[in-house]
Amino acid sequence: AVVSTQSGHYGRGDPAVRQDMEMMLNSLAPEEGYRYTHTCEGPDDMPAHVKSTMIGSELTIPIHNGKLTLGRWQGLWLCEHRNCAGTRKIVITLSGAPFDKN
Repeated sequence: AVVSTQSGHYGRGDPAVRQDMEMMLNSLAPEEGYRYTHTCEGPDDMPAHVKSTMIGSELTIPIHNGKLTLGRWQGLWLCEHRNCAGTRKIVITLSGAPFDKN
């Protein structure tokens, strides 16, 4: 991720799992009830930094025969932890051996 308030994760694609994960992250890093010192960008900014740090902002995704190699129930979660974030960009870096079909 290019900014420090978003993260990436492999997670189950079930919407209920995503909803539960958001509930847990909000309980671990709530916007209200703490006296954060970094408040210049709004009440959601510092909790967003905490959530992003907990999950991480980099993923290594295996690719085999030109396809993502994920488990049956896995999906990629691109998490934005700010309430009203601006436009974001994703940076992808590929490494490894070239695929030769011959």
